[in-house]
Amino acid sequence: MKCDCNNVCGLLKTARGQIDGILNMIENDRYCIDVMTQIMSTQAILKKVNSIILKGHMENCVYDAFEGDNPQEKKEKIEEIVKLLDKLNK
Repeated sequence: MKCDCNNVCGLLKTARGQIDGILNMIENDRYCIDVMTQIMSTQAILKKVNSIILKGHMENCVYDAFEGDNPQEKKEKIEEIVKLLDKLNK
């Protein structure tokens, strides 16, 4: 993967720690709103990671495909992005 691996890995480790904290909160019967706040915080981190990875994909894999001469590869990259956008919009 051609993206900021250190940043992505650090964010994912933070999210993992937050998930462990959420599990602990639930096991200790913490206030629902506090649990939900932590869940939203973790989701925000995961969205940021997804954005970083998408940016890396666009700047490298998609860019390389469009710099090349293979029309099938270009079409495949467009289809990948369209499918991804469909998933994001659900």
